[in-house]
Amino acid sequence: MKAVLHSMRFLVFTALVALLGFTSSSTAALRALPEGQLPNDVRLAPPKDLNGYFPYTVPTSKDAWAKRAEVVRRQVLVAEGLWPMPTKTPLNAVIHGKIDKGEYTIEKVYFESAPGLFVTGNLYRPKGKTGKVPAVLFAHGHWKDARLSEATLEATRREIASGAERFEEGGRSIFQSMCVQLARMGCVVWQWDMLSDSDAIQFSAQTVHRFAKQRPEMNVAENWPLYSPQAEANLQSIMGLQTLNAVRSLDFVLGLAEVDPARIAITGASGGGTQTMLLSAIDPRVTLSFPAVMVSTAMQGGCTCENASLLRINTGNIEFAALFAPKPQGMTTANDWTKEMSTKGFPELKQLYTFLGAPDKVMLHRGEHFPHNYNAVARAGFYNWVNLHFKLGLPSPVVERDYERLSREQLTVWDSSHPAPKADDADFERKLLKWLKDDADKQVNAAAASPESFRKVVGSGVEAVIGRTLETAGDIEWDRKDKKIVGNIVEMSGVLRNKTHGEEIPVAWLYPKQWNGRAIIWLDDSGKAALYNADGSVRAEVKQLVDSGATVLGADLLYQGEFLKDGQPVKQNRVVANPREFAGFTYGYNHSLFAQRVHDVLTMVKYLRAAEVAPHPKATGVDVAGFGGTGPIVAAARAIAREGIDRAAVESSGFRFSKLLDFRDPSFLPGGAKYGDVPGLLALNAPAKLWIGGEAAPALTTKLYQAANAAGALTATAQPDRGAAARWLLEK
Repeated sequence: MKAVLHSMRFLVFTALVALLGFTSSSTAALRALPEGQLPNDVRLAPPKDLNGYFPYTVPTSKDAWAKRAEVVRRQVLVAEGLWPMPTKTPLNAVIHGKIDKGEYTIEKVYFESAPGLFVTGNLYRPKGKTGKVPAVLFAHGHWKDARLSEATLEATRREIASGAERFEEGGRSIFQSMCVQLARMGCVVWQWDMLSDSDAIQFSAQTVHRFAKQRPEMNVAENWPLYSPQAEANLQSIMGLQTLNAVRSLDFVLGLAEVDPARIAITGASGGGTQTMLLSAIDPRVTLSFPAVMVSTAMQGGCTCENASLLRINTGNIEFAALFAPKPQGMTTANDWTKEMSTKGFPELKQLYTFLGAPDKVMLHRGEHFPHNYNAVARAGFYNWVNLHFKLGLPSPVVERDYERLSREQLTVWDSSHPAPKADDADFERKLLKWLKDDADKQVNAAAASPESFRKVVGSGVEAVIGRTLETAGDIEWDRKDKKIVGNIVEMSGVLRNKTHGEEIPVAWLYPKQWNGRAIIWLDDSGKAALYNADGSVRAEVKQLVDSGATVLGADLLYQGEFLKDGQPVKQNRVVANPREFAGFTYGYNHSLFAQRVHDVLTMVKYLRAAEVAPHPKATGVDVAGFGGTGPIVAAARAIAREGIDRAAVESSGFRFSKLLDFRDPSFLPGGAKYGDVPGLLALNAPAKLWIGGEAAPALTTKLYQAANAAGALTATAQPDRGAAARWLLEK
């Protein structure tokens, strides 16, 4: 039977040779494109930034949306360092200093969202209510000392004259105005401080909002701070800490005996609108959402506290808001980046809600005639939305009443009996990040108890980090450019064109005259030139593979070979034109070069698995080998492709993402160290056959292969030997 199959493949191959008009040729190097011409690849365009355009496409079916929503929700969690969620340690909440205002009370609160990280704020509770009451979480944006701030009387009068506010007294604090009115409506209200604001003093405003320059002296492999390459490799960010505080705020509120868990709302404006969107997207306990002056197809959030690596790649704020559908959601606009929402973004959200059977549960409260804020008119939109959907039974419309403001001294959490932690504490910053890293490592190691749990926790995280799977690799076509026959090998060059993603890969194929159906992708830092010696002859180990009956494919991954104008390898990743040296401004909207090269490998595997026509019939087996800097790329591709790749040979040579000291390094990968680093990628290869070159098998990798009862499928050698890799690939 095998002989028959080989004979049939030979006939197909010889017919293909005749069809394509192959002729004998010299050993001159093959090119896929004319000299000087670069691939027509969208990734060569300038990188996207936060001021790009972020439209939302409504899905065509409920199943499609459910699948897409799961992917985006996981992307948010991964980007913010919350996949898996950090261990929820005791809140150790302290509630003190109750002030009785007749209709409601105000208390001072602080608790620990993580060991030593204090969340501070005020708790407003209605009086005279029986039974369970709804709760509102109120997140603020970029108002200095928001909870404790007071506008001047002159500024408040200008707001009154414009129609934005109603009262000279209450109008001087939009934050107290919101909380007091909601408490009068019968809601518990938790208004907490964003990092560096009011009583949240452990991080400075410079760190949270105005980080500008990298600190090379602080970019270290141990005991690192925020914004460092190590923090980014572990997905540790200010934004992640903000959202962790929001999650723990929800834990705190739901721990109050009087709160109705079925009626939990969150609102906030500007940066508070960002936190509103994100908590609503990731935490199913929220039942009503109202992000103000933030949801937009335009600017996505200009502060370091609103950005994180991986967060908005191929998505944006409209889709984040969409993740809350079909639960009740309102939003507001102003004369800012949200001013076009009525025609760009909101119609699509309305269409989605209608599609999901809840057309009346999404609302746009327009305010383009006002500047960027959360004024009395916008707040009224929220009050009426809460009154309607929480069935408070109040006369509509709900209108704010004036009240007696409390002073900064009355609201502040810290006093002599409740001393404040150290302000702007760099030592604590490092200590907190170390705790988060140690906690993540413990969860990764715990997941390694079984291949199933490891795939669920670590595999899902890695998929979000890489941002593409074999299933979503795209629709790929082959465009042949050159061909020749040298001895018993047919050589062909051309472009694999990924029509779905707008990408092109220059490739070279080496075919035996009697193909056995097996395809081997052979990669290193030189691109498809890795198939050849300096004189143009085929390398001995590659020829050995072809002589065995396999076809071998070489490729110029992004910024290799024909992607290079001057032929010189790239020394740094491109970054967006933002003067602040924060990795999230680039990698929050664009994949790293490492991830893009993994995408190229997935494109090739997808084509080989699906091809039915030229240059060959569908491969019956696909193996991938990567050497030099492409070794970890192959490890990641195999972790993603799983059974799509039969065997993988990985020259890792001890490379670790955690050792990189510059986020511009071509091998930098946001999140690369989060899920066990390279050993975690290798472990995700279990139980399939894996060859590791340049180091002994890492402990985590060995643990997973043993857990999968596949220890015999793992081979490791301390020497980076391509000949040994080729011989291993030839084993039965």
